[in-house]
Amino acid sequence: MSLPALSELLSFLDSLPEPRIVMDADYRIVAANAAYLREFSGGTAVAGHFCYEVSHRFDVPCDQAGESCPLKLSLEAGASQRVLHLHHTPRGDEHVAVETMPIRDDKGRIAYFVETMRVVRQASSRPAAQGLVGRSPAFVTMLDKVLRVAPSDAAVLLLGETGTGKELVAHAIHEASAREAGPFVAVDCAGMTETLFESELFGYEKGAFTGATHRKQGLVEAASGGTLFLDEIGELPLALQVKLLRLLETGTYRRVGGLEWLPADFRLITATHRDLRAMVQDETFRRDLYFRINTFPIHTPALHERPEDIPLLANSLLERVGRQRRRRFSPAALTWLSGRRFTGNIRELRNLIERATLLANGELIDVADLDDPVDVVPAATDHAFRLNEVVDLASLERRYLAWAKARPDGDLASLAGRLGISQRTLYRKLQVGRAG
Repeated sequence: MSLPALSELLSFLDSLPEPRIVMDADYRIVAANAAYLREFSGGTAVAGHFCYEVSHRFDVPCDQAGESCPLKLSLEAGASQRVLHLHHTPRGDEHVAVETMPIRDDKGRIAYFVETMRVVRQASSRPAAQGLVGRSPAFVTMLDKVLRVAPSDAAVLLLGETGTGKELVAHAIHEASAREAGPFVAVDCAGMTETLFESELFGYEKGAFTGATHRKQGLVEAASGGTLFLDEIGELPLALQVKLLRLLETGTYRRVGGLEWLPADFRLITATHRDLRAMVQDETFRRDLYFRINTFPIHTPALHERPEDIPLLANSLLERVGRQRRRRFSPAALTWLSGRRFTGNIRELRNLIERATLLANGELIDVADLDDPVDVVPAATDHAFRLNEVVDLASLERRYLAWAKARPDGDLASLAGRLGISQRTLYRKLQVGRAG
């Protein structure tokens, strides 16, 4: 690229509101626009420095330090590439969506790369009073998927153990979408009866039944222009799955007692801790509904998959539940929390911290304030299966399967493989055990 052409490119980039830099193929920054200098370097000149030196404080390119390098990916593909990075900024490390685009000269050869950076405001890599918090690889993988699917209207299915913050993830998808200005409506599907489901979801007309003294707006109508979040979708009975499927397929609904079909306008996000694939095989979850809601599945990692985030989460939760702003954890308390197995995940961690704030006498929260022997779910490290009595073989199998299912080291698919049976057989045995 000729010098005048480069000068024109830099002048153009300087007029854009998003932070951008221009680099050569050797990772050296040629120039940065005003937005980048303001947001990422605190006004300090970065031209002549390596991009990995400025953004990560690395001595080598990102791909040699365990990170994905958008410049290298863009060079290999000859096209724009996107990654999610933790970037150093004047405010500290922040999640930044990076898009690198190759710039070609008049002969078609790649001459420079333009890198655009957008700070992710839906998540924090530092303690925060609200929203998603984390910086572990498992968390970043999940966050990258959130940011990729958010701009679309694709149906999202959030999968993972209970207490992993699925509703917060759903909120983040909503906030990063074009529907951000619209409402976010959450519905708990657990325990829904047919009558309650229809009246809550679709609303009802005045006089539709005894006690219906006025027209009631349903949650589908309330979510118009925004996002409808159906939590614990795996708990929805088959009869109600049919009604939900009709809503999704036709995009219309009718109030209870009404005659008029009304248009629905919402983005669907669902969540469950159950193995829906096994339920489909067992015919307890409709196959057609499963494929309707499973356009873009996202795994929400359990705490044992992101243990390095526990101190960060603990400090964030302390800020959210603490009644004294100066409260803090001792180093020993953070070490103890990091070594504990949380079967209830973030929900259990939050409860533990809230209780500790009530037990602590001073500003410092120590291990003694956290390690309460009355805890109903002890932080056991011994996961052995034990019986204290002789039982019949059917009871033995039922108890063993319940113990195996509760273990934190796998889903139903992997458990079935280790037991040497099919997922369908395992699910049937678990259902029989629950009924017994």
